[in-house]
Amino acid sequence: MRASSAEAFIVRELRRGLAPTLYYHSLAHTLDVAQAAQTLAAAEGVTDAETLALLRTAALYHDAGFLHTYAGHETRGCEMGRATLPDFGYSPGQIELICALIIATQYPQAPRCHLAQILCDADLDYLGRPDFVPISTSLFRELTARQLIASEYAWFQLQEHFLTGHRYWTATALARRSTPKQARLAHIRARLAAWPSPVAGA
Repeated sequence: MRASSAEAFIVRELRRGLAPTLYYHSLAHTLDVAQAAQTLAAAEGVTDAETLALLRTAALYHDAGFLHTYAGHETRGCEMGRATLPDFGYSPGQIELICALIIATQYPQAPRCHLAQILCDADLDYLGRPDFVPISTSLFRELTARQLIASEYAWFQLQEHFLTGHRYWTATALARRSTPKQARLAHIRARLAAWPSPVAGA
């Protein structure tokens, strides 16, 4: 398994192939998730080198499907993994684990193993981080560019719904991110409650 070569390949593909209007689902997001997964895995006691390499590969491929499609990108990312990872010496079993980890990041998340929990938490690590606002704003820009969000008010409603339904899975993420995430949710709810009412007849 030549993990470093597979990493270089997919990073190169993402750098040159992702649409410029993927303000959130960018290469920067993929690299952020890979780093967060590595940090979480260390804190969660994952030490096996092969396991860590497979987790990193899954992180780097988890949004690769955006190279081809917006909806259902996880499935497309799995197809890309099955098509390209054998060239880097990954076994069928290793590739199926990577695919299972990628599919686990579909929302609503339903991770079925510890590694999937780590990747799911890494994917949405920013929800409980200080850089929540700039990262969430990039998602707002991305959805607006695709006409998938109607207004700023609708955006805050979407965020309120998403944060209410989201949960972290690993003990590490629960300890580090849950409290800041709940504070962010409270702030969004306060903004919605104070939102100006539309002018009558407007």
